[in-house]
Amino acid sequence: MGATIAARSDLFRVHLPSSLIGLALFASTFSCACSAQEPANLTGNPLAGAIDFHVHSGPDSFTRSVTDFEIARIAKKRGMRALVLKNHFTMTADRAYLAEKVTGMRCYGGIVLNRAVGGLNLEAVKRMLSFTGERGKVVWLPTFDAENHVKYFKEKRPFVRVVKDGKPVPELMPLFALIAKHDLVLCTGHSSAEECLVLIRAAKAAGVKKIVVTHAMADPANMSVAQMKQAAKLGAVMECVWLTNLNGPTSHLPSQRHWRKITTAEYAKSIRAVGATHFILASDLGQYLNPIHTDGMKAFLLDLRKAGISEKEIDLMARKTPAALLGLK
Repeated sequence: MGATIAARSDLFRVHLPSSLIGLALFASTFSCACSAQEPANLTGNPLAGAIDFHVHSGPDSFTRSVTDFEIARIAKKRGMRALVLKNHFTMTADRAYLAEKVTGMRCYGGIVLNRAVGGLNLEAVKRMLSFTGERGKVVWLPTFDAENHVKYFKEKRPFVRVVKDGKPVPELMPLFALIAKHDLVLCTGHSSAEECLVLIRAAKAAGVKKIVVTHAMADPANMSVAQMKQAAKLGAVMECVWLTNLNGPTSHLPSQRHWRKITTAEYAKSIRAVGATHFILASDLGQYLNPIHTDGMKAFLLDLRKAGISEKEIDLMARKTPAALLGLK
């Protein structure tokens, strides 16, 4: 059967055909990723019942570390309750349905209103709502194609505008009405802090009940504590993402070096100032060579503990509030 190569385990040595050694090594690595030993001083499972509201996975036009199915399987084994799959350029409601059917992990999706789906495209959201499984729960306003994103990072390319002359653009009003009718979650995307406040007021006036400020403290929103307090008073929830711990000039990934670093300690300070009732936690992971989502979420929850955030507050931000947004009992 051709050449053989030795593959050693802790218990025995076996010989595999060279054509199978790659598969064996992959299976071994994947198994270790799913069942890594916890530190002896860690009690309980920090991820039990947690919901990650910001999951990037493949297939994608960006390189991703894991596929939808892979991260769903890992999250299920880790005892998490649900994942919200996000893609900047295509709908994820159908993918979430398939991932849940295949893995048994509760998954939700949505649509980001970037140029790839026609921008502020009412028909795209209507079609998402008609897909099998009813897993489309979230509508993100433009992210990479947002006017604020393009201008903030000094890029020269077309963008999607959401606010003009201090008011939401007219195309948003029927979208807000549809989101309100179906009790979807509206996320502000990469809008600026000032735009977010305008959008929250208009969406609330249109009957939208569930609003999340997408990674509120991070680029390119950069909300201050005062602005987050305003958003909270208006009824919005701020999203904190662990990914920002990896950003900044010293990041191991060149693509993250121009994004501002925000540490868990900074998040903890803002949570104390605004109140845990007004926050949710997420990973925003999935980038090639970054930690996987479950490891990022676990680090987030453990570091918040160290920063003095109580278990009750963590439970609210990682479990109860995101569950309420998704309509989970």
